[in-house]
Amino acid sequence: MKAVAQNPIIIIPGVLFWESLYDTMKDVLAGYLPGERIAIAPVTLVDWVGFPPSPEKSTNRVMKAIDRSVRKMAAKFPGEPITLVAHSGGGTVAMIYLLEKPFQGDVYHSGGLVEKLVTLGTPFHTHEHYARIKTDFIFRHLRPDFFERCRVVSVVSNKYHGNFQGSFVEKMCFQFYKSVLEDGNVAGDGIVPAKSCFLEGAENITIADAEHLPTPHTRWYGTKEGVEQWIQWL
Repeated sequence: MKAVAQNPIIIIPGVLFWESLYDTMKDVLAGYLPGERIAIAPVTLVDWVGFPPSPEKSTNRVMKAIDRSVRKMAAKFPGEPITLVAHSGGGTVAMIYLLEKPFQGDVYHSGGLVEKLVTLGTPFHTHEHYARIKTDFIFRHLRPDFFERCRVVSVVSNKYHGNFQGSFVEKMCFQFYKSVLEDGNVAGDGIVPAKSCFLEGAENITIADAEHLPTPHTRWYGTKEGVEQWIQWL
């Protein structure tokens, strides 16, 4: 078994995903460090969508859930640096939380409680409307000294290549990738193109065999096979 840092971990769900979908990831991580050191931020589908629908405010709702989890974990393990493991669009929400700048009226000051952010299939470069609300904010406020207080590791898989003239799977990937970037003829994790996840200042890691969606019978980032490919960067 690989030697893994024992820092407390908080898992942050991706956009339109919710807490229970990450139980498998939590169980796999519990094979490497005590289960009480791992929590999943209590994010719901309603947090992402809003009621009535207000997806433009989803980041504010999810940041609130992240902050509750960080405060709870810090009280449980005082003085120990926390690692956030964020999937998909949850990674950009985590970045906004950690930037400690007012976002649509909300700002959180975690006081250095979080020292590392590991993102899984998080697109930092995109032209999708709601995602751009987050990424534009990040690049407006992100400075090189941010990485001195918080290490960021951006992990993405390049398992599938998009090709408009290719197989059914390649054509689907092409369309998904094109919805994120202008070019769908690139490699990625089936939903997000790998190069959209590369963030200057972060440690950018490309793994070979993981899928994006946390669905049954797939080898996504949160399965045993998926986790084993990135756990060394915790």
